[in-house]
Amino acid sequence: MQTIIIGSGNVAYHLAKAFVQNGIPLNQIFGRNETELQKISSELNIPYSTEKLEDADLYIICVSDNSVENVSKIISKKDCLVAHTSGSLPKEILIGEYRKSSFYPLQTFSKSKELDYKKIPFFIETENSEDQKILTDLASKISENVMEGSYEKRKYIHLTAVFACNFVNHLFSRAKEISDAQEIPFDYFLPLIDETVQKIHEIEPKSAQTGPAVRNDKRVLELHEELLQDESLEIYKTMNHSIKKMYQLP
Repeated sequence: MQTIIIGSGNVAYHLAKAFVQNGIPLNQIFGRNETELQKISSELNIPYSTEKLEDADLYIICVSDNSVENVSKIISKKDCLVAHTSGSLPKEILIGEYRKSSFYPLQTFSKSKELDYKKIPFFIETENSEDQKILTDLASKISENVMEGSYEKRKYIHLTAVFACNFVNHLFSRAKEISDAQEIPFDYFLPLIDETVQKIHEIEPKSAQTGPAVRNDKRVLELHEELLQDESLEIYKTMNHSIKKMYQLP
């Protein structure tokens, strides 16, 4: 099966790398950013182009959600299979006379960070059972966790991921602002962060909750509020309110 990845960002890079590592041929990587395409091409030995999109049986679109629809229009071949990698878009966002699908890897991607692709869940949605098998078989060569994922299901998967990943990372950034302001190395907090994440591999998150809010320690809560201002104070109050509400505390 001739396969082309469209895009040059984090998802495109890691998906291409996963394909290469698992012996899945890629005929081309296509996009606008020639500098990034050259880097991917050089590292993974994949032909690239910014001008001519070659014919293929499968095109996988790895671009930002805002660009998926417009990028999908450049695929003129009929009766090929086209998949986007978004968790928050329906397959119907794709515009063209081809078979539409979604090939969604549930992971946060950065080019500088190595990943174990076998652990990344893939959610597949297609228009028919034949294409479902094609993409499921393809994803199964990369990952040990492949399942069907309708748009209705993927919306909630993506929402959960935003809470579990994006919001948590933002809190790390806010925490680092506080530690930096007091000249406390943020590295000192990494063992705490690691233990917090590791704990939920063994304990339900709700059961693992610690801290002044779940203890309803009003003295510490008030002390912390005195140390904060602006957005950080609002985040602190909102998070503590949510914790108290979950544990039905006054």
